[in-house]
Amino acid sequence: MSPARRAKTTPLELYFYGNRDRLIHKWLHYFDIYDRHFAPFRGKPVTVVEFGVSNGGSLQMWKKYFGRRARIIGVDINPACAAFTEPRIEIVIGDQEDRTFLRALRKRVGPIDVVIEDGGHTMAQQINTFEVLWPAVRDGGVFLLEDLHTSYWEHYGGGYKRPGTFIEYAKDLIDQINAWHSHGPEEFAVDKYTRSIKGMHVYDSIIAFDKGKVDRPKHKRRGTRTLPVNPT
Repeated sequence: MSPARRAKTTPLELYFYGNRDRLIHKWLHYFDIYDRHFAPFRGKPVTVVEFGVSNGGSLQMWKKYFGRRARIIGVDINPACAAFTEPRIEIVIGDQEDRTFLRALRKRVGPIDVVIEDGGHTMAQQINTFEVLWPAVRDGGVFLLEDLHTSYWEHYGGGYKRPGTFIEYAKDLIDQINAWHSHGPEEFAVDKYTRSIKGMHVYDSIIAFDKGKVDRPKHKRRGTRTLPVNPT
């Protein structure tokens, strides 16, 4: 059954297909992923930051989805996007590749519950935004980056297994999540990401990171041994 004909199962899909307001442009398989990670924040006093305002339609979608207690902030390099300011939607103009701007944004906005990175899609934009904004995400928050297929597109600085793409960067973060099990700092050491990435969910074109305090893993045994210890 085609995506257009199958039942619309999430509030975001229902909003999208019924939208007659500002333009929204999304890959259709994103909606289930959004709802899976964002549903716990609905109806709560949350701060949501989306990079990439475009025509402002997705900001209106988030405003409806997260509810009346949500603060929605859109970030874009295009000054014309400032026109999309409305009650409970703020617009900040700046270059997400510029770490100085990102640090100022972090200070201005304060703690963030949800980051949706849908900006310019270049490797430097994605990596800089993640590295500068990750410390601002609250424990329990989510940092979702989308359109990561640009990691494979030369126009955006990508290429299959090309060093410096966000996909290759994310593969290194998998190592960091597991750094507790390194045999020594000469291999790879526990760092701030090891201690703060509680989960990393990889989908077609999307990676969602769960933020939270992570302690050194522990293991225990319970029960009675029935087999002899393996001599090897």
